[in-house]
Amino acid sequence: VLLVRNRREFRALGSKCPHYGAPLSKGVLRGERLRCPWHGACFNIRTGDIEEYPALDCIPCFKVTVEDGKVFITAKKKVLTLAAVTEHRQCLGLRVTRAFSLLFFFLQDLESSQRVKDTSRRCLLNKNTMLLLGGGVAALVCAETLRQEGFTGRIIMATREKHVPYDKSKLSKEMNLKAEDIYLRKPEFLEARGIEFWTEKEAVSVDFQKQKVHFMDGSSQKYHQLLIATGSHSGFLKVPGADLQNICTLQTPEESSKILELATGRNLVIVGASFIGTRLELCVPATARDTNGISLQAGAAAELPAWLLAGPFQMLQNKGVKFHMKTELCELKGKDGKVTEAVLANGEKLPADVVVVGIGSAPSSAFLKGTSIARDAKGAILVDLHMQTNIPKVFAAGDVVTFPVALLDGDRSSIHHQQVAEAHGRCAALNMLGRGEELHTVPYFWSTLLGKSIRYAGCGKGYTDTVVKGSLEQQKFLIFYIRDGHVTAAASLNCDPMVSLIAEVLYLGKQISKEEAE
Repeated sequence: VLLVRNRREFRALGSKCPHYGAPLSKGVLRGERLRCPWHGACFNIRTGDIEEYPALDCIPCFKVTVEDGKVFITAKKKVLTLAAVTEHRQCLGLRVTRAFSLLFFFLQDLESSQRVKDTSRRCLLNKNTMLLLGGGVAALVCAETLRQEGFTGRIIMATREKHVPYDKSKLSKEMNLKAEDIYLRKPEFLEARGIEFWTEKEAVSVDFQKQKVHFMDGSSQKYHQLLIATGSHSGFLKVPGADLQNICTLQTPEESSKILELATGRNLVIVGASFIGTRLELCVPATARDTNGISLQAGAAAELPAWLLAGPFQMLQNKGVKFHMKTELCELKGKDGKVTEAVLANGEKLPADVVVVGIGSAPSSAFLKGTSIARDAKGAILVDLHMQTNIPKVFAAGDVVTFPVALLDGDRSSIHHQQVAEAHGRCAALNMLGRGEELHTVPYFWSTLLGKSIRYAGCGKGYTDTVVKGSLEQQKFLIFYIRDGHVTAAASLNCDPMVSLIAEVLYLGKQISKEEAE
């Protein structure tokens, strides 16, 4: 249990974030919001309710009383791990004084540090249908929010995937896991809430006038309101030899397992220097890393930030990973239909038994071509702060959209982060119910490399200056990204919970000047 003293009130909560189990005692408290130190999830300390993602569930709350200067917490047997009592009041022996503005205290561990929100049930008398295209977190959170907010009509999630929503961040971190091990929700969870989940059901066209979606298997489904959350797909190589075998992308559990199987003990080349690429370098056994190569597209490697070179890249180089920078892949050669060699623009040739492509992604919106829905030049769907498209009763969320970003003064951007997609899903659900809710979130990205935490919050697009605190050489630092004299983003290596603190300041609408950052 986590005991928090905020002003003159005590609150008792679950002590661990339900996302990955981070200790909330090391988080950031501002007003009645407690932010996780690892991944930025936020909880209301009065109710325990989730207020910011990526966690899907709330944290439990317990009754607190103060008697004769001592604090008591009351919890039921099924919550506290107590063998022979049905109710237990644990005296903390703490005097209530003005000396403490914030107090943390741990009790016995909980059997569960998460609480699932209550939801309404499906009512067959309600004939309204919410059709959600996509099987990722945006559609999942939308579906759950609809039920949590009292919608009793039909909810359908339709996806081309084979699985219920899963934790995609683990595809490059724990490649030996089965798909079922990374499910965010089990099929029975969705079924219990009256959420229909259609797998291997890919949308091929939408008739917005008739409010009907057509699927690849020839079926169709009418809707009263539609959410498009079809995500994005990996970029494709456009070089000779790109059609050879053992050239992989990483988007599904099956692809993750395949890469691990193919690359173990063999020569692996990763095209692109994204975080997915750097994570793969660690997940594939060391025997496969002797001749690893990572190549970037020309221009992308021209100006890499110093923190990236001194941080993640240097850490990987120390582990024997080879980087081939300021060049690009120009050809893949093979034998008997399988890739054997990667040829770079500078003439260098890399042995390649397996090639993994991580060169960015594009919105999965081709099925909307020829319709009246507004998209940008890259195919991303244009939405407003209500996640509303230009077509009535049609919303969109997640990687497939471009939306106004407050930290960019309302300029549009596509941000492919799990936490952002979840925030989109919630906002879309509320507006499908006519609540008039505007999107309010601060993008938050995370990873871990060789035991060191990498965090990023905000939106650094268009930054013109940086302020570095800490030591790049010692691989422990915090970087502020400056635009128009103010901080719009921050990144850190091994400096928790600083990015969570900055994220909360930005969420509250407060500005951090360059001078303050320095």
